[in-house]
Amino acid sequence: MRNLTVEEQSAASSESSRSDNLWIMAWRRLRRNRVGMGSLVVVALFLLMVLLSFTGLIAKDWNKEVAVSYAPPSFIATASTAQSDAQQLSADATLDATAQVDLYGIEDPLAAEMSQIRSQLTGQNEAQAELQSSLAFGADRWGQDIISKTIKGSETSIMVGLIAALLAVAIGTLLGAVSGYFGGWLDDLINWFYNVFTSIPYMLLILAVAAVLQQKGMLSIILILGFTGWTGTYRLIRAEYMKHAQREYVMAAKAIGVNHYQRMFQHIFPNISHVVLVQMSILVVSFIKSEVILSFLGFGVPVGTVSWGSMLNEAQSEFILGKWWQLVAATAAMAILVTAFSLFTDALRDALDPKIK
Repeated sequence: MRNLTVEEQSAASSESSRSDNLWIMAWRRLRRNRVGMGSLVVVALFLLMVLLSFTGLIAKDWNKEVAVSYAPPSFIATASTAQSDAQQLSADATLDATAQVDLYGIEDPLAAEMSQIRSQLTGQNEAQAELQSSLAFGADRWGQDIISKTIKGSETSIMVGLIAALLAVAIGTLLGAVSGYFGGWLDDLINWFYNVFTSIPYMLLILAVAAVLQQKGMLSIILILGFTGWTGTYRLIRAEYMKHAQREYVMAAKAIGVNHYQRMFQHIFPNISHVVLVQMSILVVSFIKSEVILSFLGFGVPVGTVSWGSMLNEAQSEFILGKWWQLVAATAAMAILVTAFSLFTDALRDALDPKIK
């Protein structure tokens, strides 16, 4: 009976140690943070929207002409539609009045040409009549739905931010691990590259690289952001590896013959993975904003691809004409996502802080 009690106590203690690891405690702290959980829900909804857009379930025909040029949003379209209808009726009455002309038996030499022109105009008017005069949140210059365009633009901007952040974190983590673990001349060499990249202002660096490459497209933006945004992750990971490389569990692994690779990525890395996760969240927000800036300045996505930055680039000329809906849609979507992601990153950093109980 005594042996059974010892086994039960041992099992209970092992189960308690497994349940009280860093990730489970972090999840418990995150669930207590209402702002963090609310931000997580918003970010999850945006990611779900991106997934549905990528698979073609929504916003598939975002570039299709479905409305007249600069069709206003439905909630402001009533007054403008009535006014345009009145103007059209007046114009039609004028044309009907001028069409009835007495020719005194003289044959009109332009009758055939005018009949052909009228038939062409009638066909154009019928095609124009099939287009909607207003949409839920309006249309752009080419009659494209602003809501579908914003959803498709979010797919581009968010995918660029996620993939570029993953690339930058991978580069920073690898270089930081090698530099912090081995030290010596290898650390000096990598630090030299780090100082070169950080000596140039970040935004000026990515604009210079984009101007030199002169290649538009998602892949180019991802490579530009990934290969220039690794410096912050490198600095933190290097410091963590320098600290953990001298600890007892690493020394014990070295004493029993564990190689460098296993010590770096099987012993040390799991203990600093929370730093990598927080850096990933921070870089996603930064790279989304960087992609918007690049596309707005004409260094981003090519013609035929939409992103929040290209929408803002188009909206600057539309806003002068009083067509504000594309500007508001792109700005609101970007502001909501960036704010939610920033709040979630702060909550995640607090949840993963081992000093907070």
